[in-house]
Amino acid sequence: MFALLMSVTVAASAAVEFDVEGGAVWVGKADVQIPSDDGTAFSMLDDLGGEDVEAYYRLRATWAINERHELSALFAPLSFDFAGEFSDPVAFVDGDFAAGVPTTGKYTFNSYRLTYRYNFWRSENLTFGLGLTAKVRDAEIELRQGGYSQSDSNVGVVPLINFKLDWRFAPKWHLLFEGDALAASQGRAEDVMLAVQHFVTDNFALRAGYRILEGGADNGDIETFSLFHYAMVGATWRF
Repeated sequence: MFALLMSVTVAASAAVEFDVEGGAVWVGKADVQIPSDDGTAFSMLDDLGGEDVEAYYRLRATWAINERHELSALFAPLSFDFAGEFSDPVAFVDGDFAAGVPTTGKYTFNSYRLTYRYNFWRSENLTFGLGLTAKVRDAEIELRQGGYSQSDSNVGVVPLINFKLDWRFAPKWHLLFEGDALAASQGRAEDVMLAVQHFVTDNFALRAGYRILEGGADNGDIETFSLFHYAMVGATWRF
């Protein structure tokens, strides 16, 4: 299922935009081992299975202070449900889950981000900027068999590098390459979009593209790695 992205820009001394992005998302990987020393390594996707595709949405507000400086805030909720039976017993968090018993799993990865970006290059046909993103990660992984459940939740702040490349390759047509990413010894995170945007008018544009979200952590207590693919469409309204 695809939803429409709409962005509202309030004209003042600086431009303010409000974006709603929507589309379809599917799982490429959801590997879990909690705790990482004596827990069982398993795959939510391969061992349990679930819906092939889920709908998603994102909300973003951007303040273009001037042509060089931008501030934005993003809310990106994400949740996937899984259901199946383990072929072998699974030790997860503080409990054990039997094989051959109907089991449900839930993978929640909500993200709140505040980004500052500086546009180093800005011309009629090309804009390129780099910045910093403070990402608040609100994540939870849960397993349930009947009335018995175990879950692991984590809320933390992760610094990321933000980038954006906006290339006007033809009149009214733009190629957008944008994202947040960073890798360290404890883990990594990448959220990157590639989209084509068409300005129907000076104040209204449509876009469609692909987004990838990938990352995880291996910090000695938990080991989780996931991969999600997004098909997105959208629109931008400026005034």
